[in-house]
Order: sequence, then structure tokens, then C-alpha cells
Amino acid sequence: MNLDQLVAIDTHVHAEVSCCQPPDLFGKEFDEAADKYFGTVLKLGRRPTIPETIEHYRQRKIGFVMFTVDCEANLGRRRIPNEEIAEFAQKNSDIMVAFASIDPHKGKMGVREARKLIEEYGVRGFKFHPTMQAFFANDRLAYPLYELIAEHRLTAVFHSGHSGMGSGMRGGGGLKLKYSEPIHLDDVAADFPDMNIIIAHPSWPWQEQALSIALHKPNVYIDLSGWSPKYFSPELIRHANTLLKRKMLFGSDFPLIQPDRWLADFKEVGFREDVHPLILKQNAIGVLGLGAG
Repeated sequence: MNLDQLVAIDTHVHAEVSCCQPPDLFGKEFDEAADKYFGTVLKLGRRPTIPETIEHYRQRKIGFVMFTVDCEANLGRRRIPNEEIAEFAQKNSDIMVAFASIDPHKGKMGVREARKLIEEYGVRGFKFHPTMQAFFANDRLAYPLYELIAEHRLTAVFHSGHSGMGSGMRGGGGLKLKYSEPIHLDDVAADFPDMNIIIAHPSWPWQEQALSIALHKPNVYIDLSGWSPKYFSPELIRHANTLLKRKMLFGSDFPLIQPDRWLADFKEVGFREDVHPLILKQNAIGVLGLGAG
């Protein structure tokens, strides 16, 4: 990345529309429910393609980490190819970093895919969504993937807390919130100290768990995506200003939340001026290893 030219790094951006395969409309009701839950306003009247997202962030001089969510086993919905995201990142390395997503239920085939993505496509991390993938983060089925990530000293980001996906749908769309309780990540952080772990989102209703784990484990960070900062708890802001000021990361959850809105609200809710550069850019540089070499 061209770090000197960037005003911030958004560590949580979703790839929503593939340029190499037709959209999978199976499970479209999950998108509609999420838009309603978040009050999403899509400026294009639809979800953006990867090139449109790149242009959106380049105009703002904001670097970003992009990934899809592989929930094929649990939802039966085709994912956007990890290779597609990685190839766009290779061509736009001044502004974009690629993470991959592989459902842990894919077993040894998933590990083979992950190794290829690391060694041939240069992905820097992996995205897990325990609620959508229907697994506890400390389930041994995921450990072979974690071993590979730790071997390469890369990063894993885990959805935590409540999920806008399925909210308001009959039976929550069959998704279960229990999988995303942060405490399960404490085992993972202890068992894989060479793997950076990002606990995504304010982890309501388990915020204190996430703060405790980040305080206790040097390899654990928190991204502040998925919520407007004006809804952050006082305890979260207090820790971000003090004990965890080097553990907090800017993330939007684009396109569900726009970076413009997040950044505007961030300035108004009590974050100390001296922690702004840490949260907005410097902490991400360290976690992602962007300053190396």
C-alpha cells in the first residue's frame, strides 16, 4: 500500500458482486433483511462491484481490506471466488489488501485452497463468520486452517456478537447467535499465538468478553465495524482511549455502512485526538504487516 498517501485503512470491507460469475439469488432474502436492519442506502441503487468499491475508496484515499464470506455449507449460497478478490488486490496493491474466506467444514480441501491462496495469490488473512458458517471458533474442525494461517503469521478476522444477517427473518433465517460469542476466541488466541486475531464489531451483548480477551492476549485486536460509532458503549470508547488504544482498528462493514458516515461519527463521540491516527491507520499497518520491507 501507498501508506503515506492514505488517510485511513478500513479493515472490514465486503465483496458483494462478482465480475466473473452471475449473482446467486438463492438466499436473497438475507440481503434484503440486512439492508432493512442496517438502514442501508446504496448510492448506486444496488450493491457495488469490486472495481466500483476500489474507486470509492481510491477517491477518499482510504486503503481497505476486502473479503467475501464462504457460507456455502450452511446456507447453500455460492460465494464470490477468493481468487477474484485476490487478483483485484494484486492489480490495486496501492489501496487494497485481499483476505480469503473458507468455510472450516470444507476440511482438507479447504486447507489446500488456503495454502494456494497464500502462496500463489498473496492473501494476507482469512475471514470467518461463526454464525453464518455454523461453527464455534474453538471447534477442532477449524484448527487445520488456523495452523496454516499461524504458520505464515497471517491474520484471521472473526465476526462476533449480534448479527444483522438473519435479523427479523422467521427464526432468524436459521442462524444462531451462540456461535459468535467472543469467549470461544480465547481458546484460539491461546492455542495459536502466532496468528493475529481480529474480533470484528462491537461484540454486543458480549462486549466485555472481547475487551478482556484483547487485554489478555497480545495477538488479539478489535475492529470497530458494523456499527456507527455514535452507538458505541462508553466502556468500549474508554478502553480505546487508554488500555487498548493500540488494539483498535477502523472498519466500516461497507457497503452496509459507508466509510464517510463512520468517520464523521467517529470524530464526535469522545475518542481522544491522540488515538485517532492509531485507530484509523497505524494499528492496521502493524497488524497486517504493511510496514515490513
